Amino acid sequence: MIEDQPPHAICPTAAPDAKETVFALLFAISFSHMLNDTIQALLPAIYPVLKETYGLSFAQLGYITLTFQVTASLLQPLVGYITDKRPLPYSLPVGMGLTLIGLLALSRAHSYPAILIASGLVGSGSAIFHPEASRIAHMAAGRRRGLAQSLFQVGGNAGSSIGPLLAAWFIVPHGQAALSWFSIIAMLGVFVLWQIGHWQARNLHRIQRKQARSATAQARPTSGKIAFAMAILVMLIFSKYVYLVSLSNYYTFYLMERFHVSVQTSQYYLFLFLFAVAVGTIVGGPVGDRIGRKRVIWFSILGAAPFSLWLPHAGLALTAVLTVIIGLILASAFSAILVYAQELMPGKVGMIAGLFFGLAFGIAGIGAAVLGKLADHQGINFVFHFCAFLPLLGLLTMFLPDVEGDGQAAPAKAGK
Repeated sequence: MIEDQPPHAICPTAAPDAKETVFALLFAISFSHMLNDTIQALLPAIYPVLKETYGLSFAQLGYITLTFQVTASLLQPLVGYITDKRPLPYSLPVGMGLTLIGLLALSRAHSYPAILIASGLVGSGSAIFHPEASRIAHMAAGRRRGLAQSLFQVGGNAGSSIGPLLAAWFIVPHGQAALSWFSIIAMLGVFVLWQIGHWQARNLHRIQRKQARSATAQARPTSGKIAFAMAILVMLIFSKYVYLVSLSNYYTFYLMERFHVSVQTSQYYLFLFLFAVAVGTIVGGPVGDRIGRKRVIWFSILGAAPFSLWLPHAGLALTAVLTVIIGLILASAFSAILVYAQELMPGKVGMIAGLFFGLAFGIAGIGAAVLGKLADHQGINFVFHFCAFLPLLGLLTMFLPDVEGDGQAAPAKAGK
């Protein structure tokens, strides 16, 4: 029977050594992440259209983001926990299918409640996609876990940067209904993810061997050490994502109010920032593999502080430059934080991925709602002055414990 054969006998092309990096799969899952996050990025990118069409306040725009982000954040740890116990390879195309339904519903929504429901559907698709896709990256990583997560993340950030451009080219001129055109992207994603699901089903031995090695290679951290480190990581995620959501959600409005640029021009500036985030993402993982996750976390959060504090006082051209620098620096944080947490709790890849992606979505959603309310009462300029101080929370990195396998020790151990 097939079930009795070793995994590499079922699939002759599958590498039996879990230490090898499968770049074809990493590029495929990164491409899928790009497709997924391109669709998700259309939501905040069309906020100016929704605001004008339905007369929405900044707070109502924030609640749309909150609906999307909280739906994703609540479900992601649960999906990760379930798939740690029992992998579900073909859940990935199902998640993309939910995103497709949400996208079509959003293109036809003609009331605020309908917009919220459609946003929740897109969030549900994201909740299924991210933990399992991150597991694929971990399975295909071999020794290069940081690089694998960076490649996975850069696909998502590339999609996030493309979204505003597509909104400027197609949705702003043609209106909300043009969202349905992007169903082609979702259908392509379903096809690619179905193929990836085939590979995952044939290569589950890779994750099992890596978890077994992790359990024997290092002592289990104490529960107190884990809780302390996790609390600090949550604060760092808070700092990073509240600041990022201030830019991704309200940067266009800030530019229009302070510098009187057009909606379409503001989308190009948003693209520059998001593209910088995409470029910066690829750096954090491989650098963390070499010099240690903790050092990367230090730089990627606290290093943005001088530029974030300068931003509210800069002119238009300098604002564009500063946001690019901020995007490049901040982007390297998430991959380092995620791999650090996975090394802290080996054997719980899906749950950790779901937890941290969920935190990122949830914190960003709550932050969007709070900042929207703040913008309604104090003005959009006040929001950018307030958020400028958030990267200073990067100082908390000094309290993170050192984890075995972190930094330069990892490659040496891998070579034994």
